[in-house]
Amino acid sequence: MSAWNVYQMAVGVPSSRCPASGKLLSSSTMSSSVLLNALISQVPDLDQLLDTLSWTGSTWPQVERVESLTALLVELLHHPQPSSGGCGQSKTRGQLVSRVQSVIWDQCVPLLRRIPSEKKSSLEEGSPPKAGGKELLHAVCGLLGVCLRQCPPDCLERVASIALPAFSQPDQDHLDIDISIEVLAVLLSVISDSSTPLAMDLLSCTLAGVKELSEAQASKIVVRLWFTALKAQERRSELLQIIWRGLLSWYEREEDGDADAAAGVTARVLLCLTALSDHLFFTPEQKTWIKEQQWVLQPDPRESQAFFRVVQAGLKHRDNVSRRRALFLLKRCVSMSEEMKTEVCLGEPESLFRWTPDRSAGLREFWEDYALVLETLEENQIHVVRPVLNRINKLVETTAADAGGSGLVHPSWLMCVYQRMFHSENKAVMKEGVNHLLELQMLQHPDFASAFSQFVVGPFMDVLAESSLYHRSPGQVVGECPEIALKLQKFMVTFFCSLPENDRGSVLLKLLQRLGSQHWCAVPLLFLSQALSCLSPCPLLRADGLNALRDVLRCTMITHQVLLRGATQCFLLHAALCLIDVSAVSLDEVFSFLAHFRAEESLCRGSALWRQLCDWLLTNERSFRPAEASPATTEAIAAHSSSRLKAFLTVQASSADLMDTVPDPGEAEALARTLLLSIDLEWSRRPEQKPEEDGLERLFCPLLDVLRRLSTSVYLPLRKTDKSLQLTLQLLQLLGRRSAETGKKSVDKVAEALTSLLLGVVEPVQEFMLRRLNGELQELCDVDRAGLYLSVFRELVQNYSVVPSFLSNLQNNYVSRLTANCMRLLRGPSEQTPSVAGQVQKAVSMATLALLCELAQQRVFDPQSDAMKSLCSLSTFFYPSSSSSSSLQCFNQPLLKPSAADISGSCPDDSPLLKDWGRVAAHFIRDQWTCLRFLQTFAKPEAPSASGSFQAAVEAIALLPSDLVLPVLDFMSSVFPQMVLYDETLSVEAVCVSWKLVQTLSTNAHDFWPALQAFVRLAFHRSALELTETRSPKLTACIKQITRELMELSEAKSGVLNVLLQHCCQTWLPCHPHNRTDAAFQSAFNHMDLLAEACVYGPVFRRDQRLIQEVQTYVEQLGDECVANTVISSENRDDQFPRLCTLAFLSHLEVSNSLHQRLMEELVQRLLRKDAEITKSKVRYYSNSMHHRVKNRVWQTLLLLLRKLRPEFVVQAVLVPVCEAGFSSNQASVKYLIEWALILILHQNPSHIQQLWDCFSTEQEQEKTKTSICTFLSVLVHLDILLPKLENKVEQWQKAIEVILLWCFSHNFSVRLYALLALKRVWEMEGARALAEKEHGGLASLGGLATVVQACLRQAEAMQNTGNAMKNWTKIQEHFFFSAFHPLNDHSVETILHTFPSLSELADDEWVPVWKMEKLVDFHSSLPLRNTGRELRELQPGDWVQQDRGELEQEERWADVQKKIAPWRLSVQEQEPQLMAQQRAVRLGKLTSALLVVASLIDKPTNLGGLCRTCEIFGASALVLDSLRHVSDKQFQALSVSSELWLPLLEVKPLELTDFLQLKKREGYCIVGVEQTANSQSLQDYSFPEKTLLLLGNEREGIPANFLQLLDVCVEIPQQGVTRSLNVHVSAALLVWEYTRQHLGSGQGP
Repeated sequence: MSAWNVYQMAVGVPSSRCPASGKLLSSSTMSSSVLLNALISQVPDLDQLLDTLSWTGSTWPQVERVESLTALLVELLHHPQPSSGGCGQSKTRGQLVSRVQSVIWDQCVPLLRRIPSEKKSSLEEGSPPKAGGKELLHAVCGLLGVCLRQCPPDCLERVASIALPAFSQPDQDHLDIDISIEVLAVLLSVISDSSTPLAMDLLSCTLAGVKELSEAQASKIVVRLWFTALKAQERRSELLQIIWRGLLSWYEREEDGDADAAAGVTARVLLCLTALSDHLFFTPEQKTWIKEQQWVLQPDPRESQAFFRVVQAGLKHRDNVSRRRALFLLKRCVSMSEEMKTEVCLGEPESLFRWTPDRSAGLREFWEDYALVLETLEENQIHVVRPVLNRINKLVETTAADAGGSGLVHPSWLMCVYQRMFHSENKAVMKEGVNHLLELQMLQHPDFASAFSQFVVGPFMDVLAESSLYHRSPGQVVGECPEIALKLQKFMVTFFCSLPENDRGSVLLKLLQRLGSQHWCAVPLLFLSQALSCLSPCPLLRADGLNALRDVLRCTMITHQVLLRGATQCFLLHAALCLIDVSAVSLDEVFSFLAHFRAEESLCRGSALWRQLCDWLLTNERSFRPAEASPATTEAIAAHSSSRLKAFLTVQASSADLMDTVPDPGEAEALARTLLLSIDLEWSRRPEQKPEEDGLERLFCPLLDVLRRLSTSVYLPLRKTDKSLQLTLQLLQLLGRRSAETGKKSVDKVAEALTSLLLGVVEPVQEFMLRRLNGELQELCDVDRAGLYLSVFRELVQNYSVVPSFLSNLQNNYVSRLTANCMRLLRGPSEQTPSVAGQVQKAVSMATLALLCELAQQRVFDPQSDAMKSLCSLSTFFYPSSSSSSSLQCFNQPLLKPSAADISGSCPDDSPLLKDWGRVAAHFIRDQWTCLRFLQTFAKPEAPSASGSFQAAVEAIALLPSDLVLPVLDFMSSVFPQMVLYDETLSVEAVCVSWKLVQTLSTNAHDFWPALQAFVRLAFHRSALELTETRSPKLTACIKQITRELMELSEAKSGVLNVLLQHCCQTWLPCHPHNRTDAAFQSAFNHMDLLAEACVYGPVFRRDQRLIQEVQTYVEQLGDECVANTVISSENRDDQFPRLCTLAFLSHLEVSNSLHQRLMEELVQRLLRKDAEITKSKVRYYSNSMHHRVKNRVWQTLLLLLRKLRPEFVVQAVLVPVCEAGFSSNQASVKYLIEWALILILHQNPSHIQQLWDCFSTEQEQEKTKTSICTFLSVLVHLDILLPKLENKVEQWQKAIEVILLWCFSHNFSVRLYALLALKRVWEMEGARALAEKEHGGLASLGGLATVVQACLRQAEAMQNTGNAMKNWTKIQEHFFFSAFHPLNDHSVETILHTFPSLSELADDEWVPVWKMEKLVDFHSSLPLRNTGRELRELQPGDWVQQDRGELEQEERWADVQKKIAPWRLSVQEQEPQLMAQQRAVRLGKLTSALLVVASLIDKPTNLGGLCRTCEIFGASALVLDSLRHVSDKQFQALSVSSELWLPLLEVKPLELTDFLQLKKREGYCIVGVEQTANSQSLQDYSFPEKTLLLLGNEREGIPANFLQLLDVCVEIPQQGVTRSLNVHVSAALLVWEYTRQHLGSGQGP
């Protein structure tokens, strides 16, 4: 028998019994030692025995072989044989150590190098299975530990050099990082003195590894290496200090850097600190020993501010695991402080954590509430979070009260709570947090305001950028300021008033810099600007503040909502005027800042904002900081403006190289505004006098001098002329742009004086431009210069066309000469090689002619003037007298690109000067079509053919950029009537091409709307609207398809359908009410679908789109308070406008016109069919759904038209559908309208009252629903309206009583309630009842009818004693439809469109206010627009149905909220960590699985009992409890049903759990946690290893944070419902069964 076989028989120590430390811990150690001694004594040669147990470098040893070699070496090293005994087998100590070293280098290290690669590659034949890899690694490390203990230090260093490179170079060819960690763990356990340089080197490398490696590998480093090193009690504090300082210094270096990097560092530091928590914090059991030894904790986390900054960063972290770890560390600090009863950081004002034993109870309560709040905020459901907000109030109160005392609670802890709410995935939780902070009264305290300042500037500003915060609160109507915006205004005022005066300026500057540093949506920026404008006047902003405000202004320019953009500018300028420190800014800086406000959106001359600016400048004129050129004196604004004008017009000689290009117009615009402000300031000083003309001329003398010399001074610098014309242009534009607020007021005398002053230089300016446009412009840059000249010319014409002398010269001289010059240049001989000069002259000439044609179309020139004649002569150029084929070449004449060599010698084709040539050529074609449009209107040329020009126009649309096609579309509109008659195919092509063009512009707000209007004029021209399908099937089909697409587009882009319907209704509007043959009106019959859809139009916008609409409405309702409303012209894009426009069109129809009657009747029938289709559809019909809204609009339209309809038509086509609609199940608002319509119809047609009685017939009883019966009973409530017009009043009254009585005994409570109300109202009709009594001879003659009625009414009155029934009876009598509402007197447009929707709780965006009908459309209805009575208007919405919605107190609501509350006290046992495994029994004849279930964190006996039963049934190997005392608990036994007798039970206390889990990991177990984390795997996707340890969390807090790094994987159970978590026993049962299911096929299982 070989030595190996002998050893196998002799030694049977399992791997878990072979310690790496070399100490024999097993109970079988004595017997093993005896067997080993016997074996050694029988072996003649120990070397042979060692060789037998060793293995070669290329083979895989069995785990038992490695363990056997380990045990043999332990025996030889610890019990050496006597030198004289045996058969010479003894070896000297040196020889044995030498052999041990050979085992390290020949067996251990080669095998360690191979293990990772073997795991990654496919296993070779003879290799051990993968499942044994961990056992083999553990065995090799045990052997290595035994050997290293006998080696000198150089050998230890050599082993370390093999393992350490994996930490710095993880991808290189050396030991795997996991293997290196295990090797270093062995090495650290061997080193006796932890302060040796080797130990320090190992720690420094592991610190670097923690920073660089993955989280899983970092966790291994902490658990395997740091825990091992810290077991050395004598050096534990020193090692802990090294780790502590390394982690915190790493965090301090990164905390102010990149946010993402800082978050990663925070998460990693928290992982390490949580793992080290048992070493950093004392336990209650250690307290007595510490006090007796008078030992000082080093390090003490409570004394470190960096530690608490890490904790606070963790509490605000985006990762939930990091937040849990941070809260865990915070609770450990509080728990230890309470146990130690010592003061912490009381004398340090900047300390984040303080403690004093005198206030221990209050502080403990504060931190308990704080932990509860943060744990609850981990939930996403608002109903869970809202009840805990009262705890936040308590935290605030404690912190505020503490501020007046010893200052034990730092305000920064509250910021963590708010920031956690701001980061919530639930927008409602985020909004709650913002609202709570805005209402924080504590910020009125200066110290707290200062402490919160950085938080307000940073995280709070970030969350305020969320647009969803600004939606209306419940109860607010459209047009109201959002609640959060109102709170924001108050908050800003309170916050800045509470700040210390010295800090206000710096905080405001940081806030503005934050606003300007990121992109803001229109709505948040608007309300933040409004809040800033509410600040009290205070000198806070210096030059850097103005620069920050300028950056904010740039943010406003990004938004496409012009009104919101203008309003934001107004608020920002108002804020600037209140907050600028005039002594710290110069006039140059102020005027440069003002240049960023757009005159067409905010800072318009003559507006209230302009006057406010003038007053501010006048007040502070001599207070501004002097300019750097003259620091000793301050200059007046007039003098400053004059000096700026002179500097502007001064052209330096060094700028000669820039003369070719046109200067930037921005400087001219800023100077023009400065000059006008200066003039208005002078005027405000002498309001009763006319401004001194000599002073005005003196101010503008430099400009006037240049302008006068334009036509005479040939050597005037070109740059100077450009700048003078730019300034003139800006002055004329600013003078001509007046706000609507001042447009109707007195004449602007300042503008008159300046216009009159400039009139003196108009002639030289005109002559100069005439000369320049007459062929002098020959360079590429002259194209832009020509644009400047033409813009100046346009402004001159618009400003001075009322001056007779100017207009006479213009019409009879100037235009003719200019036209002739342009024609001469255009007709010049063509060049073989296009030159820049020739092509530029053509481009400039065509642009000039286009401008003249535009002015002519605006009726500036007299039709018989020379100007018009010369322009009409253009037809000879565009329509030359030649054949048609050649004439067509005159359209879309190209502008040839000049050769590059023609530009200053040699120039590449991609020269910047030639890059934009395509744009120049496109403008050239656009200008041609402008001229052609003019000729088509005024000259009426004999075109070669309409189809030829139309085809050319279609080609032009394809050629031109989308923003240059308007003249082409206008030309096509003028020719379209002819094309419709002769060429349908080409007409369809033109419409389709134009529509595609409009669609491509849908994202370009600047060009989209003009293009859409031009397209609608083309495609929906009157001639196209009059077409029928039989006449032009293709074109009508195309137009209908485009109509549908327009309606679809309107659902995403508000205002699209407005353009179409406004155009169509104006086209259809009858010219004369009695004209029965109006062709335009008759065309409306071809588009009844469009009319019907328009009557029910009103898209339900997405939430973000609805927000924009509502905020725009709010800004509009500010009126003159917001200057943007008076400056920006209304664009009429209200989403209710299509309906209003259509209803206004219908209101103009006359009853006496048969054509109008036919249109209304056909429309009503279509609407009734639409209502019936919705009723029959199976689509869900809920309140405020689209179907609900459409049905409501249908009946609103019917009520508006009802008075105009013929009685015969109403009876034949309307009455029956109305009754049928009453049988349907309708929402309340629709039900009221149907009832109202039925009342009005029966009032107009009393002879058809039988139709109402038929609705109550018993034959239809089975088909009637509760709602339908209530509908008709509601009509009978208003029988007093119908009865006066009925014949046989007594008979009809009795009929009503009898019908109602049938339903007073219904089983349905609602039906009985309606019936009793109707009975009461009908019986109380004194006149009808008196007639009945008279006819029948008294009340007694009514017989049993009167008795029954009186009994029923007594029953109704008896309801007063029956709880909810009494409330419902009272409410239904007070309901508006049965109390204040009168069907005849209240029949008005306001009641139909606004009052009824508001009272029936329809969504407020369905309410149409009266002011819209008065402002947006021309309403001519036979119905009154407004309701004459006030009673109905003043009612509040509400239905009679009682809804008991009692509000619970916050504490009561909190009691029912599902939550996880972390246990405050740390469950720490008194004993030292020790594993006490007690097996109760071994099941007989039944195999167990390898699953180990650990329930040491569970403390409820019921859960443990059920879990014990589950584990026993499914064959778990053991169940681990925190204490075996649970077995004797009656609740445990009731659920375990004796399963504890058949299941091995182990006891591991919570404090021992860390060591237990590490031990099981070394044994090869995979630690699986049942927890929800960011990296959790779904249970249905996870495959359980055979050796699985299932760690279950506590019922309330789950798995504590300090155990998470010990887990190999987290598994969570997929959930579909709202409830957040399952019971721990249920969760465990699901995982145990899934494990069992996966391993049933392996031969083990129950």
